[in-house]
Amino acid sequence: MDANRERKTMRSHTAWIVGAAAIAVTVGGLAGCRSEEQKVKQAAADLEPVEARFDPMGSVSKAVGDTAAGAGGAVAGAVGEAGKAVGDAARQGVEAIGKAAVGTVEAAGAVTGQGTQAAQATAEGAARAVASAAGKRYEPTWDSLDQRPTPPWFADAKFGIFIHWGVYSVPAWGPKGQYAEWYWRRTFDDKQALQDNAWGAFHKRVYGEDFPYKDFAPMFTCELFDPDQWADIFHRSGAKYIVLTSKHHEGFCLWPNAEASRTWGRPWNAVETGPRRDILGDLTAAVRRRGLKMGYYYSLYEWFNPLWLDTSQRDRYVTEHMLPQAKDLVMRYKPDILWADGEWDMEAEKWHSQEFLAWLFNESPVKDTVAINDRWGKGCRHKHGGYFTTEYGAGLAGATHPWEECRGMGHSFGYNRNEDLDDYKSARELILILIDLTSRGGCLLLDIGPTADGRIPVIMQQRLIEIGDWLRVNGQAIYETTPWKQTCQWSEGEKPQQEYKEYMAKYNVLDVVGAGPKNGRAVKQAFFTSKPGVLYAILPAWPGERFVLRGVTPAEDVKVSLLGRPGLLPWKRTADGMSIDLSQVGVSELVGQAAWTLKIEGDL
Repeated sequence: MDANRERKTMRSHTAWIVGAAAIAVTVGGLAGCRSEEQKVKQAAADLEPVEARFDPMGSVSKAVGDTAAGAGGAVAGAVGEAGKAVGDAARQGVEAIGKAAVGTVEAAGAVTGQGTQAAQATAEGAARAVASAAGKRYEPTWDSLDQRPTPPWFADAKFGIFIHWGVYSVPAWGPKGQYAEWYWRRTFDDKQALQDNAWGAFHKRVYGEDFPYKDFAPMFTCELFDPDQWADIFHRSGAKYIVLTSKHHEGFCLWPNAEASRTWGRPWNAVETGPRRDILGDLTAAVRRRGLKMGYYYSLYEWFNPLWLDTSQRDRYVTEHMLPQAKDLVMRYKPDILWADGEWDMEAEKWHSQEFLAWLFNESPVKDTVAINDRWGKGCRHKHGGYFTTEYGAGLAGATHPWEECRGMGHSFGYNRNEDLDDYKSARELILILIDLTSRGGCLLLDIGPTADGRIPVIMQQRLIEIGDWLRVNGQAIYETTPWKQTCQWSEGEKPQQEYKEYMAKYNVLDVVGAGPKNGRAVKQAFFTSKPGVLYAILPAWPGERFVLRGVTPAEDVKVSLLGRPGLLPWKRTADGMSIDLSQVGVSELVGQAAWTLKIEGDL
């Protein structure tokens, strides 16, 4: 951005802060508002010399102004504190502070019914939380690194796309129920002899006993790869972020990394062999042109790297290969997410993870914006790093810490030619998984496995587009929401037990949803998400002529609507809640939806 454009941008930032203050003062009508106006103006003045960009400023201005106008003097104080937080953090170069300001004011607005003092306390607490991360220097210890919050955009995004793509996409095979991207490890032993198992038998039959894995690399041609077409599909799916395997456990890099070829002693990146193009860079540019966040999966270990196989050389592997390679990835492509994996063989100290993360948070070009996961060493998951991860499970039970569930549409992350239609989840099931995870405060990272010639399999395209079709109608009940006081409403009957763990928890959302009990077992009749002043009840099965929401005491002015349908729905109070009349909803308005969303606005 040139200097003139930067100055114009900063002037617009100043304008929205001062405008928010003016609205608060005019509408609030309280003497205290005048002092808050001065605080905001001072914060705006502090912004003038700062070369930072905030996104999206238009939405921030509207949110601050609307909240101030609706809440009067109490929120005026909150606006003042939000402006102060903006100014403080801006001085430290926090690019996402506009989003933080919205969160501060929304938090204050949510408690205005409790009085000015409570609203002010909420604003001050939110402002402190925002400012605490700004300008903080992190030490290479978990006590310090774990204090860094996950950037707010991540929890708001809810839906991302995982991409497993590499040399393993050439054989693209594994026994059903197993990960095809593990082909090399499952097929060959450490001395590169075929193993006596189904993998080895397949390789011998199809490629021959003397065909080494490295000879797949020139066959990874990607000649049909069109990054703009991929980005268009991602955009249409409703996903907000993408995570591409920059390097899986095989060590092959999708960008022109020097360490890969030097350490392996042969061309082992996508520019020097195979497609002979920077496919990571090309996809990154296309994805960002569509306004999506771009992240990278990065495996810490490599199965057969010569330095890794020699256990006496593993510190050299880390310091001379892995760390320079990971920093090269960050410096070249500036990821929005760095998704570590392959950490389980060594503790974080041996990976030098704390030192790397201190560099990432203190010195790197993405120090204020990057989100990270929790896979940085043996024993780190669900303890250290950034957001917590689960894999082919049910996610986590609640939202005490940011988290994400990752899974494929079938049983593999990498493309598996051995899977057929029955191995793929339907679009409805995938949508219900997204809804369920969102109701508990999590995100879904849904995987696709492209082919070696550069195509996204049509069945995967179809699933993504169908998810996007549903989100176009119901997305406001997913994006930027938080869990309600309860995550769902159960029917009568015995509630099934759900196990929550890091890896491979049994989970079938179709077994636990419905309008009424199944064989005496309770089902989830509705999933709940919320925004300030709004409850969303997402119905996985149509309840018939009415839906009874239990455990609420609705105010008389509560409004109920069905997303995608114009007009309001009538309702009435019941002994333990409210009954929403659905009798006027026509069959044609229900067709083609995996779930239906009731929007309930007002005090409950």
